[in-house]
Amino acid sequence: MDVTLLGTGAPAGLPRPYCPCAACATALGAQARAATALLVDGALLLDLTPGAALAAARAGRSLTGVAQVLLSHPHDGPAVEAPAGLPQPVRVPDGRELALLTGHRVRAVALDAPGTGYAVTGPDGRRLLYLPPGGAPAGLEGAADGTYDVVLADVVGRPEALARLRAAGAVGPTTDVVAVHLDHDVPPGAELSRRLAAAGARAAPDGSTLAIGACEDVPDVPRRTLVLGGARSGKSVEAERRLETFPGVLYAATGGTRAGDGEWTSRVAAHRERRPGSWRTVETCDLAPLLTEQGPPLLIDCLSLWLTDAMDAVGAWDDAQWAGGGEAALRDRVSLLTSAVRAARRTVVAVSNEVGAGIVPATASGRRYRDELGRLNAAFAAQCEQVLLVTAGQALVLRG
Repeated sequence: MDVTLLGTGAPAGLPRPYCPCAACATALGAQARAATALLVDGALLLDLTPGAALAAARAGRSLTGVAQVLLSHPHDGPAVEAPAGLPQPVRVPDGRELALLTGHRVRAVALDAPGTGYAVTGPDGRRLLYLPPGGAPAGLEGAADGTYDVVLADVVGRPEALARLRAAGAVGPTTDVVAVHLDHDVPPGAELSRRLAAAGARAAPDGSTLAIGACEDVPDVPRRTLVLGGARSGKSVEAERRLETFPGVLYAATGGTRAGDGEWTSRVAAHRERRPGSWRTVETCDLAPLLTEQGPPLLIDCLSLWLTDAMDAVGAWDDAQWAGGGEAALRDRVSLLTSAVRAARRTVVAVSNEVGAGIVPATASGRRYRDELGRLNAAFAAQCEQVLLVTAGQALVLRG
């Protein structure tokens, strides 16, 4: 079974007509995308879009053998007419299954938004799942039959859809996850590829043909990632974004609670509100056990607050205590933490502040904290496959 991507963009296409945004301004050439439509084995057309016949011709395909045209979502604007010779497009009721004369079986998958997903099984037994823009499975219907070979979905717009499919076993380590319905929310090119790779997904240009079941270069999600950045740089958002397509994430908050501090309480609440509901939060600075035990992905936010707690515990703020054993005790704590990171078998994303480029603190204890945080960041980064520096919401890959 093969799938030709007649288009991979949002319903309005990319660039959007008359949109002056930066993403649309750079969506040129291979980065331009027509509205998403898929041609399966030349026999099944998923979503009818303007210019479908021309798009097929450009890809070296023809629509003359199409036996069924299925729509996945409501279309804005005037209805798109089917080219001469094509069957009239239809939507299949949720849960219904079609058996085509070509040997393909198509099952309609219920969603949590307007539209219908389609699970297609080819004559060779290969399986794909196609979800419309903004759609995620309403339950576990998409995973009832096991793992799909290919999933084509709105990875950027609905990352939790991928998390649900992973939780249900419908997406596994060998599933080729291809992002479609791409809009101007993410700059095209390298930034889009970077974000998708962090989710274990990829994009393909319009006109590409995917051979289902062939050995594809599925992105490997780094096991350990350190995200550095200054205040309000977007480092926590970047870290959370990297795991939003994975189920059951454990969020280790090292800041704890501060009685009577309303501003801190508001910060913590804002962090909680933007996390997916399926994530679990634990407030702790005892990170080594979390790192070494098996489990779902772990997000640590943040190492700078962990260091504050560790320095409190060893009396690092007092010069005499620091010289009298506090420094050695802190080195032991950092060594224990970095050893746990090195041995980690679960996916880990950690956040830390980058303070080395700021003003030199006026006090000895402030300079000590700055120096120790720099050392901690370097030691932690040495154990990570990927290290990012976030500035003004833009992530620069330092390693990986």
